[in-house]
Amino acid sequence: MSSIRPWRTVMRRQCRQIMVGSVPVGGDAPITVQTMTNTPTADARATIDQIRRCEDAGADIIRVSCPDEASTAAMREITRAARIPVVADIHFHYKRALEAADAGAACLRINPGNIGSSDRVAEVVRAAKANGCAIRIGVNAGSLEKDLLEKYGEPCPEALVESALDHIKLLQDHDFHQYKVAVKASDVFLAVAAYQALSEAVDCPLHLGITEAGGLIGGTVKSAIGIGSLLWAGIGDTIRVSLSAEPEEEVRVGFEILKALGLRTRGVRIVSCPSCARQGFDVIRTVEALEKRLSHIKTPLSLSVLGCVVNGPGEARETDIGLTGGGNGKHMVYLSGVTDHTIESEAMLDHIVRLVEAKAAELEAGAAADGDPVPA
Repeated sequence: MSSIRPWRTVMRRQCRQIMVGSVPVGGDAPITVQTMTNTPTADARATIDQIRRCEDAGADIIRVSCPDEASTAAMREITRAARIPVVADIHFHYKRALEAADAGAACLRINPGNIGSSDRVAEVVRAAKANGCAIRIGVNAGSLEKDLLEKYGEPCPEALVESALDHIKLLQDHDFHQYKVAVKASDVFLAVAAYQALSEAVDCPLHLGITEAGGLIGGTVKSAIGIGSLLWAGIGDTIRVSLSAEPEEEVRVGFEILKALGLRTRGVRIVSCPSCARQGFDVIRTVEALEKRLSHIKTPLSLSVLGCVVNGPGEARETDIGLTGGGNGKHMVYLSGVTDHTIESEAMLDHIVRLVEAKAAELEAGAAADGDPVPA
């Protein structure tokens, strides 16, 4: 079978590239995964600890809210400690944007129209230019301008796009072009329609999100549908999954969406069955344990975990390592799609973890010998 599968190819929208700190966004750069801290920003230690957990989960960029002077005062310590670019989330008070830019923020998340007068926007632009900051224009259906709500009667795709274009013009009038744009809504249909329309109207990178999506399960489903459908259509250059859950969970869900579409390959991709009465071991608990114990692995590889021989051998042929449940507490292990040995239930979990870690080390060593970076 040919390795070229056009039906699995996502053709990304062409746009110009900007830099968020050291991370490229847009163009041919990998789609980045973002999240946002929820600790009090003024508590620099707690915020840094949370950023570290998000970094370990794979976050490419992190956003930190800066509602007051105490928060921006802590930003210098935070940006110096972070290993990934920090975006300062600014609402209304333009001086917070100036302070955050001077404190090392790689990007300012603002609505230029909420900052105030043209003179104040000009000050924010000057600070961004002086400090090498990008700007993320954040339009949200829940906080649209009053005149647009009066014009359209309700939040709608046209209103979101018009708001974004108005904000873009404010930056362009001050000769600033290092920006990306989001037009978020909690309604999947509204958000998707707005992004589709905006993608045809601008050439800048787009930041995707279904805002206020909900809890871990409901929010994951909504985000996967909304963000996933846009990515499938080639729209989107950086994503944030907005969940009422810990920020590192947002990162994990974001990567799972990208991995499902073949847009990122970080970490172990687990193929597992929902389990049934035929299972030779507890598939659900085994997969739960493997997800936790293998979360530290960044090297892309695949692992199939199936409870019986109905689909187990077929799935194992397509993965780096496979496990299929058998009778009498003995289960078949596959390496590179080929049956290799059996393992008993008691030793199974530790054994699979060791095999995956060894395979990851082997792949990393091979990449290093060839001078290739490990895919992200």
